[in-house]
Amino acid sequence: MGLLERCQELFKTSNLYEVLGINKEATEAEIRRSYYKVSLKVHPDRAPDDQLATEKFQVLGKLYAVLSDKEQKAIYDEQGVVDEESDVLKQDRCWEDYWRLLFPKITVQDILEFEKTYKGSDEERQDLIKLYLQHEGDMDAITASALCCSQEDEPRLCSMIQDAIDSGEVTALPAFTHETEKKKRARRKRADRERQEAEEMQKKMGLDDQDDSLVMMLKQRQQSREQNFNSFLSDLEAKYSKKSAPKPQKGKKAKK
Repeated sequence: MGLLERCQELFKTSNLYEVLGINKEATEAEIRRSYYKVSLKVHPDRAPDDQLATEKFQVLGKLYAVLSDKEQKAIYDEQGVVDEESDVLKQDRCWEDYWRLLFPKITVQDILEFEKTYKGSDEERQDLIKLYLQHEGDMDAITASALCCSQEDEPRLCSMIQDAIDSGEVTALPAFTHETEKKKRARRKRADRERQEAEEMQKKMGLDDQDDSLVMMLKQRQQSREQNFNSFLSDLEAKYSKKSAPKPQKGKKAKK
């Protein structure tokens, strides 16, 4: 199965830009930034409950490898196809190592700090509006897709969406305005169950409050407070930006 088919299967769209939540005119920095944000949501260490996390993470790595390569990106932009035989996709690569190469020294604490600056920012609001439109007001899908989102954030997110509706920025969608209490309760129960599982995992692993681990991150993320917008990702790009990998040779075949 080709990259575009895998994107359709895992992300419900075969458009590489839509997977990252950007458009075709996005700059290299914007593509890199969006890749980082989306990959955080499905990083195997960050999404232990998502059985498809590893596959999603690998597909995102391939997607970024295509869009960050000028030749392969040009082929995709012009023809809407991906050259599956190019070295970019054919080489046997560990996509987690590739991610670490792009974003070295990014620790769990870095992610926590990013969450603190992201919440309450204009960037979060813009991302939320995109998700609202993409998922047609379905809060189950919105909360599952939103970056740095926990159950405690839901009232805040709903308020942001309602403000956008009241201001005329977006239209009122029935799935949001007429969501049933039963559906809301079911979502809260799922969140409570996930939190309990994280706490049980913490006990099983014998972790204390100083452990730099996924479980502690899941616990600490609930305590993140809203701060003014100060893009942590931009700081990372400026500090850790690496030269592009050598340009791969053009392959022979391309798949839609």
